[in-house]
Amino acid sequence: MFASPEDARTRLSAVDYLTDPQIATAVFLADALGKPLLIEGPAGVGKTELAKAVAAATSSELIRLQCYEGLDEARALYEWDYRKQLLRIQAGVDGWDDARAGIFAEEFLLARPLLTAIRRDEPTVLLIDETDKADVEVEGLLLEVLSDFQVTIPELGTISATRRPFVVLTSNATRELSEALKRRCLYLYIDYPTPERERDIVLARVPGIREQLAEQVVRTVASLRALELKKAPSIAETLDWARTLIALSADDLDEDVIAQTLGVVLKHVADHTRVAKELGLSGIGG
Repeated sequence: MFASPEDARTRLSAVDYLTDPQIATAVFLADALGKPLLIEGPAGVGKTELAKAVAAATSSELIRLQCYEGLDEARALYEWDYRKQLLRIQAGVDGWDDARAGIFAEEFLLARPLLTAIRRDEPTVLLIDETDKADVEVEGLLLEVLSDFQVTIPELGTISATRRPFVVLTSNATRELSEALKRRCLYLYIDYPTPERERDIVLARVPGIREQLAEQVVRTVASLRALELKKAPSIAETLDWARTLIALSADDLDEDVIAQTLGVVLKHVADHTRVAKELGLSGIGG
């Protein structure tokens, strides 16, 4: 899908995802080598957005598996439509063999994200989001699928990918992923961007904002991230803050405006209190 790292960088920039050489090279190599790309980093630094940008830049279908505690094979891979199967049995068949052959047919199969991505013939980006939130057992399933890009359904046989999807796994590193899973992936760590790069992101994503105001926003956000906060502002929250200032027709990000709009970027009262104390703001915190 990408001819070179520079081609990846150019095409991702065209869909408003600004990269650096490390990110562009990782995306190119994941495509060229046909290996999943595991992206770790703090919440809100653009890991999920990178997968979306790859899909947009390559005109691919984005298929997302959102991981969470309790996710099982039925929700990740496939399950049978039991209600339709029951109706089929109730409709009447001669003998169990006929019934079994009838209810375990393609029309009763509910494909979930992993199986859907494997079966597609068109360009596909498979996003396995927040992998670290899934149980360890799910990693075993991912190992099987990502090793050979095939799935065995006992009733239907083995289904192999005719066209491998571009696979992105994201993790906020809330728990350590297994070494076996990591070995099958290329690894990329994305940290918060520099103020200069984040300013460019704001200018690209927030139409009509003045460069001086964008500069003030990202510098203030960088100062907030330097504090020991419960939840540091993400890039998405930086963009929300910039859009908020546009909506309020604010010319500058002064102390009054910060005090009035701090809830856009900080979502914990303890963080509000800490910032009010550090910046000497009145009217917020406790």
